[in-house]
Amino acid sequence: MKKTLLSVTAGLLALLVVSGVKASVGHDQHAAAAPIGQPGKASEVTRTIAISMHDNYFEPESLSVSDGETVRFEITNQGALVHEFNIGTAEMHERHQAEMLMMVQHGVLKGDKLDRSMMEMDMGNGQTMKHDDPNSVLLEPGEQSEIIWTFAKAADLQFACNVPGHYQAGMQGEISVQ
Repeated sequence: MKKTLLSVTAGLLALLVVSGVKASVGHDQHAAAAPIGQPGKASEVTRTIAISMHDNYFEPESLSVSDGETVRFEITNQGALVHEFNIGTAEMHERHQAEMLMMVQHGVLKGDKLDRSMMEMDMGNGQTMKHDDPNSVLLEPGEQSEIIWTFAKAADLQFACNVPGHYQAGMQGEISVQ
């Protein structure tokens, strides 16, 4: 309970710090922004990795994959808040955090709930908040989903939750691609 309260407090503090940040790219542009890999085919999966999201950490905390490997991630939100599992570089996560902040500012993301109908709305310049990138899932408490991903060549990757304040509170992990 104390750990959750501290995590939530840290997350809210971080939200205040970044509240002036503006969105820069659409939710559908993350996977194309860096050589992180591509959506994989179920028939090519070599192993499955279970990912548990908590308030504000992941289990496991780090991953090791081979270049060219196709992995099925089975992701479960076991926390009390909305969380994201997103594969990318540190720079990609930084840009995505601005978009996630916009989701909070527009009332799409509400702590432990998502207003999925608002995710379809045009937020300007044809940009929506669908959050339908193949390298990312956004889940309410208790929800489960999966990502099938084929990793590219060796790279410095992370998996992270970019809900405002969560990354800053430590909800991130390294992916070692060898």
